[in-house]
Amino acid sequence: MKTDLRLSPNQVVRYLEKPSNEFRRSDIIRFVKENGIRMINFMYPADDGRLKTLNFVINSEEYLESILTYGERVDGSSLFPFVEAGNSDLYVIPRYATAFVDPFAEIPTLVMLASFFDKEGNPLDSSPQYTLHKACKSFREVTGMDFYAMGELEYYVIAPDNGMFTATDQRGYHESSPFAKFNDFRVECMDLIARAGGEIKYGHSEVGNFSLDGRIFEQNEIEFLPVYAEEAASQLMLAKWIIRTNALRRGYDVTFAPKITEGKAGSGLHIHFKVVKDGKNMMIENGALSEIAKKAIVGILENAESITAMGNRVPTSYFRLVPHQEAPTSVCWGDRNRSVLIRVPLGWTGEKDMCSQVNPLETPDLDGADERQTVELRSADCSANIYQLLAAMIVAAREGFLMENALKRADELYVNVNIHNDSNKTKLESLKSLPDCCVLSADVLAQNREVYEKDGVFNPSMIDGIINSLRSFHDKSLRKDLEGDRKGMLDLVEKYWNC
Repeated sequence: MKTDLRLSPNQVVRYLEKPSNEFRRSDIIRFVKENGIRMINFMYPADDGRLKTLNFVINSEEYLESILTYGERVDGSSLFPFVEAGNSDLYVIPRYATAFVDPFAEIPTLVMLASFFDKEGNPLDSSPQYTLHKACKSFREVTGMDFYAMGELEYYVIAPDNGMFTATDQRGYHESSPFAKFNDFRVECMDLIARAGGEIKYGHSEVGNFSLDGRIFEQNEIEFLPVYAEEAASQLMLAKWIIRTNALRRGYDVTFAPKITEGKAGSGLHIHFKVVKDGKNMMIENGALSEIAKKAIVGILENAESITAMGNRVPTSYFRLVPHQEAPTSVCWGDRNRSVLIRVPLGWTGEKDMCSQVNPLETPDLDGADERQTVELRSADCSANIYQLLAAMIVAAREGFLMENALKRADELYVNVNIHNDSNKTKLESLKSLPDCCVLSADVLAQNREVYEKDGVFNPSMIDGIINSLRSFHDKSLRKDLEGDRKGMLDLVEKYWNC
């Protein structure tokens, strides 16, 4: 069935009347010429997980064609700690499929994400984006399937508190205005993200909602649709950039920090995934979770401790990962269970059509229900380098398909009720726990690095850089040191506010 591109929020897709994965250089040039575009921006992720920008003025059609073909040189040593200053030149080459009109620019500007290449013209082996590409390729070679992902992007909006329609503390989940103050801001961000190519599932206010020192702190969430993992990472990167930039424009503060004060909900980056073959979701078989899904789950669980090194990169990450809260600490999985590390959310595997029950004029239709089933890793937060996090998950999932006892381990690691209930004390004691600080995450990664370096997916220098960065925090006793120290906790939060 041909997709009606008239509904696409992306102006470039609508105008060219073709899906973005079919864009060619000639299409970009035509769009620029026929839409009065005067600037081109390349954006690309660096080691700190933030998007960087390079601006071009369009001097002529020949110059436009040149930058679209050959890209430009950048100083790699200023972007990545593992690139030496004496040999630091890198190329950035635009990916036409990522083109969108900058929603913030006063001068008409077209933006494209760019990839890094080395001096020989090869993809930069140690760049986060290419690492994810290699992980997807390795997964496909081992399993014959593709890894799809989507993120739940949680963040707090902070603004002066006018004292009107005060929300209930820690009861902000799906709240409506006027008790939720920033629904309009979230909706505006969702529209801007969609115009930049992001495929959004929905948005809502989240649990966290409180006032402190004359300011209101309101937690929100934007959840995406599952797409090929490389696209998922780029969409999340652009979404964070758009939310922050729009907040600046409106005079709000925004933080994706995993923890912002004691006793209040922290912000995670829950990653849902599914395994796809020939366009079909392989996570469900005969109305139940498939063996394929269980193998992917077990692979991630068996490497979960070292995945924190990619997904939880600052000390405050580990103030969120504490027992008896919704953020997980024990390495296990379960159905519809928010105390586990990997959750199988409620799916659409029942035999009844709910839509026709509430809309009697509709004909029952359950076709396509299985396609919606995903599985959720709940440990990561937005301190992660998203490309590295997804690459680590994919590499770990790949290992599940190489384990002879994967299905047996799936049974052993399954939990069907809240793991912290007293009745589960024996089960809890049998499970591994996630690291409780950056230093321990680094130690586990050092012990387990061969899994990530297998098939050349993670470059050894990248692994070294992650380990060194985590160890540099010296946070092994930080939780204990700051216990009961509210000021010390707030100072720590402020340090990693824009993680």
